[in-house]
Amino acid sequence: MKNELATLESASKATREFATDQEFKAESKYDTRALEASYLASAEAKRVEDLKLEIQMLEEVDLDLASKSTEVCIGSLVQLKYLNLQKHYFLIPTSGGTLLAIDNIPILVVSVFSPIGSALLGLKVGEEFEIETPKENRNYQVIAFE
Repeated sequence: MKNELATLESASKATREFATDQEFKAESKYDTRALEASYLASAEAKRVEDLKLEIQMLEEVDLDLASKSTEVCIGSLVQLKYLNLQKHYFLIPTSGGTLLAIDNIPILVVSVFSPIGSALLGLKVGEEFEIETPKENRNYQVIAFE
């Protein structure tokens, strides 16, 4: 996320400079390059602020506390069983949907605000839960977490 932030900050600065450059001043009422660039710069600036907030939230996750907990909590790395498949999930307050690989093990990052993330909170090893999807209901079991 920090790499994404640095890239986006650079792009935002370039777009803002383009939007305010006197050489790109509208030549006619139909020339909207600078106006469109200012809209883009505004959106990029908003995304920069959102990313900063997400990074701050991630830095505040107490992984030591999560590793000592007897229940799944924010910061837990959870192994779930669905049908005959076992998959790993990392539960955090933001940025769900990212796929990581640690020691060649795929780990899906899930937000506590997602259906699976909210269902996981407070569970213990061996407990089961159900998630309703558009196609079916899925039954999961907590195999392990740390």
